[in-house]
Amino acid sequence: MTIRIQNEDFDAEALAAIGIILQQGEAETLPLDPLRGDTRDFCRRVAVNEKFKAEAGSTLVIPVAEKNVRCVVLSGTGNEEESTLDALREASFRIARAAAGKGLPSLSITMADASDESRSRAVAEGASLASYRFDKYIKKDEKDKFAPVEDIVIAGGSEKGAALGAAMAEAQMWARDLANEPGNVITPVAFAERAKALAEELGIDCEIWDEKRIEEERMGAYYAVGKGSANPPRFVRLTYAPKDGAKGHIVLVGKGLTFDSGGLDIKPAEYMLTMKGDKSGACAVLGAMRAIVKLALPWKVSAIVAAAENMPGGSSYRPDDIVRARNGKTIEVFNTDCEGRMTLADALSYASELKPDMIVDIATLTGACAVALGSTSAGLFTNDEEFGGKVLGAAKACGERMWKLPMDDPNLRKLLKSPVADLVNGAGRYGGAITAAMFLEEFVEKGIPWAHIDMAAVDFVKSPYSYYVKGESGYGARTLAELVAEL
Repeated sequence: MTIRIQNEDFDAEALAAIGIILQQGEAETLPLDPLRGDTRDFCRRVAVNEKFKAEAGSTLVIPVAEKNVRCVVLSGTGNEEESTLDALREASFRIARAAAGKGLPSLSITMADASDESRSRAVAEGASLASYRFDKYIKKDEKDKFAPVEDIVIAGGSEKGAALGAAMAEAQMWARDLANEPGNVITPVAFAERAKALAEELGIDCEIWDEKRIEEERMGAYYAVGKGSANPPRFVRLTYAPKDGAKGHIVLVGKGLTFDSGGLDIKPAEYMLTMKGDKSGACAVLGAMRAIVKLALPWKVSAIVAAAENMPGGSSYRPDDIVRARNGKTIEVFNTDCEGRMTLADALSYASELKPDMIVDIATLTGACAVALGSTSAGLFTNDEEFGGKVLGAAKACGERMWKLPMDDPNLRKLLKSPVADLVNGAGRYGGAITAAMFLEEFVEKGIPWAHIDMAAVDFVKSPYSYYVKGESGYGARTLAELVAEL
């Protein structure tokens, strides 16, 4: 797919589909540029007959036969207050999805104030995301006309905005592809191979540790989780350093459970479904690295993933076990299904040793966060309000919903104390997302600004909405890249 800008002598009728993004208004007066002549008159009559007022979320697909044009798609963003950048993403997604559903190879998109960089970016993101479908394991039906639009033109748009939007969307779709792969395809070893291939493609450094090295590196919490599977763990670090010197160093840590059965505290069968997505945090981190490198952002960035599979094998770690993490703290195992924080404990300890300017981790960590915020918002926890505000700002700019949750309750923190170890890896049901974040904080060196994104339930889309299709969402890839871009 290519997304390009055309500002002079643009002939929309040279393309197979014409999309127009409109604010709410009466059908008789909606601006229908760039339509002309009979095509314009015909589309006006259809809009009036269908009482199309460009309300938020509305779309009208009008088949036509004029030169090369096969359809016109009108997409509404609602009134002025509703017409946000995210509404533009949704509108362009609906337009490009409609064109793809008809198998049309080319599309123009027209909107007001197209030259604005942020508006062009939003439209490019939405139109690009419309091309996504994970169907590599499905035999194609001859009746299925869906094919991603190959050529998209944003009329009068911003080159910089469109390029940024396309790069961000590509990062999210790359993360989706990896997250959607099942556990029998993406094991920890296979994940490491994908990470290595990505590093080679981007021309950045990659270091991978096998299970022997992980044990030698004193990663006792992470190693305990990984040793219960026939598929051994792999520790992955990718490093990008800008050519002209860096403004600073940021570390991105992603939870990388390629499959989570719960271990000996095994999950009920229905809760094991979608656990291929327990690596979504790691996928988001690698996806973000794609955008960061391709956009040549001026920060040194390290991406760290402690990839493992949590299985109930004969060598699995057990409830009541006590293990020692890399930073020397001992952990009593309350529940083997609290494995994500165990792998992240050692990953965050390692990240702290790099002495970065800041650390962000992202993880499908707790069901408690999903209960609190639902399936469309992630939770944010931080030890630094200013840095946390920047993460929230980046998420808002990308249209990825996020809400800050507290970490200041000393009574909840007391629940992490163990009578036989420094910490316990589970603190009960109530406040579970908060106590999990407090646990992770124990492995971040004091003085390093840190943010934890709990994306439980946001990683998987059960029913399509907005610009998300069913399946793994790729949530977080754009936010992390945006954060680095804005720092």
